[in-house]
Amino acid sequence: MFWKTKLPLIIVFFMGVLMAVQYFVPHHYSKTVYDTYVDWGIVIAIFGAILGYFSFFRVHVMRIKKRAPNWGFSAVTIGCVLIMVISAMIDGKGTNSFFMNMFLYTSAAINATVFSLLAFYISSASYRAFRAHSVRATALLLAAIIMMLGRVPIGDKISFWTAWHIPSISTISQWILNSPNLAAKRAITLGVGLGSLLMTLKIILGIEKTYLGG
Repeated sequence: MFWKTKLPLIIVFFMGVLMAVQYFVPHHYSKTVYDTYVDWGIVIAIFGAILGYFSFFRVHVMRIKKRAPNWGFSAVTIGCVLIMVISAMIDGKGTNSFFMNMFLYTSAAINATVFSLLAFYISSASYRAFRAHSVRATALLLAAIIMMLGRVPIGDKISFWTAWHIPSISTISQWILNSPNLAAKRAITLGVGLGSLLMTLKIILGIEKTYLGG
């Protein structure tokens, strides 16, 4: 029980307090401790990556052996991974290498295709979400229309009221980005930071133990 629960909590508490204290200690020993900790983190991450690769191949190989539904996708996935790894080891990852050509002309093209398809789903979801059935939904709809028109050249073309000393659509959209949007973004960032700090304290103090499993 000590090795499974008590010892991990002691290690987490000691390392958490040590790294928190060294951040506020302007001494070269503190920098040495930090660099050593980062190096150990890289080593642990490498072992974690090896474990992840092993789990990846194990899952897909088992799907192929059992002829699970859509097992052909697992075969294609393993084949693509092996091709990319072997090509990088043999030919390198230079500008005109096979690895880079596969990345630019296959992976990048697939990503662009997926994102282009997502645009239609986003448009459909926006249509359902931006229906003016309340005051807040109406404000969201107007802000979305202004932002979309302000991001394209036609937005300035239809700003015919600038002669009346009313800001153009692009100016209004930029104000929305710089003022209310930035304020909300900073509030969310602050909330995420406070939440991360509280979660860190809970882990260091042993209140949060889900990472131990069970």
